[in-house]
Amino acid sequence: MGRAGPPAPGLRLLRLLLLVWGPLVLGDCGGHGLVPAGPELARLPPWPPAAALPSLALLRDDLPEDPPGLLPDLDPDCRALLVLFARSSARLTDCLGRGARPVRVCQTCYPLFREVVGSMENISRAAGPGNASESHNCARSLLMSDRMQIVVILSEFFNTTWQEANCANCLMNNSEGLSNSTIHFLDLFNITMTCFEQNLQGGESSLQLRNYTDVCKNCRESYKSLSALYAEMQKRNDHENKAEHGTHLCIDVEDAMNVTRKLWSRTFNCSVPCSDTVPVIAVSVFVLFLPVVFYLSSFLHSEQKKRKLILPKRIKSSTSFANIQDN
Repeated sequence: MGRAGPPAPGLRLLRLLLLVWGPLVLGDCGGHGLVPAGPELARLPPWPPAAALPSLALLRDDLPEDPPGLLPDLDPDCRALLVLFARSSARLTDCLGRGARPVRVCQTCYPLFREVVGSMENISRAAGPGNASESHNCARSLLMSDRMQIVVILSEFFNTTWQEANCANCLMNNSEGLSNSTIHFLDLFNITMTCFEQNLQGGESSLQLRNYTDVCKNCRESYKSLSALYAEMQKRNDHENKAEHGTHLCIDVEDAMNVTRKLWSRTFNCSVPCSDTVPVIAVSVFVLFLPVVFYLSSFLHSEQKKRKLILPKRIKSSTSFANIQDN
């Protein structure tokens, strides 16, 4: 039998997370239950803010067991930096998984992402006591000592995920919290979801037979306000990011708007009447009758030429010759 090839990078990363951080994730859950699905998730309190980065002195007493003496060991402060990065990465991974559906990645995980970025910066600077050569050796050992460079791979994974989610568009400039427009949008989203729930009629088992008249009637204003705010945020984002083609809003806002539109149009079969109905109808009728007016005017103003019968000269000469003979 042939020898199996090496596992894919994504599979290796998943195995690494399960092997190294599985116990940490289970230990840091803090008794949180499963996140409920549906609109109830949008009204959950925000994720507990990440605590300040612990000092290296506190981490020295909680380091893993020392490796055998023949293996190269790290300085205690350098190992403390590694443990800090591992724990913050485990917490961020747990948060990303919990906020995957419905998407609440940016609004709940930004404190944990800042913690991971801070721990990575500490490793890059090799912060801690010691002379410059020891600090340099610590950063080199954690970031460049092997072919895998696991710390670098994990850091790049989190940065790529955060950038693809466009979470910066939901946060303030220094990422200390959600922007005012995002908070306003999430408030309107919660109001709209609450209105949908309160105006539903019929049992849960008869989803297709429900009467959605009250939903369409009573929730129209909240839905229009949410849709108008989303359009305004999208327009402002396109104006601020002219140089970046195809820049999106953060994934939390986009997913919330997509869910609301699907419920409104597909599930509830509601529609928002257009306020410019009369002008639209008038223009449509005018365009429809343009061909009729064109052909009618062409027919009335065209010159109808009568056909004139012109006898050939040969026939005329024959007739004259016959008349001469008769005479």
